[in-house]
Amino acid sequence: MDKLNLIEKAKEAREKAYTPYSKFQVGAALLMKSGKVYLGCNIENAAYPVSLCAERVAIFKAISEGETDFEQLAVVADTDRPVPPCGSCRQVMSEFFSKSMDVHTSNLHNKVKTMTVEELLPFSFEPSDLTK
Repeated sequence: MDKLNLIEKAKEAREKAYTPYSKFQVGAALLMKSGKVYLGCNIENAAYPVSLCAERVAIFKAISEGETDFEQLAVVADTDRPVPPCGSCRQVMSEFFSKSMDVHTSNLHNKVKTMTVEELLPFSFEPSDLTK
């Protein structure tokens, strides 16, 4: 699947977002090496800290199904520039994705910026930092 098709899947996921407070819908589509695609949308809660971003929903869905061979991720929102993932999502990406994996950020105007996980979060905190 090419990045434009993956972005279209992220747009579809965005339509399912639960955003009664911010009205800021985000969709994500995570392509696995198996070819399977996991979709995610942001899900808000009146207690804001327990809300979850679209990227993490897609990642956690894949992991909960036993899939960990990630290929690429697309994220879409209604923004002027391609929507950047938040810091929490970048940290989760650095935990599970290879540093060279592509993350396609986009908006509803078909502006696309592709970056690697390393470019999104250089010098990230890693599991190896927990061992001496």
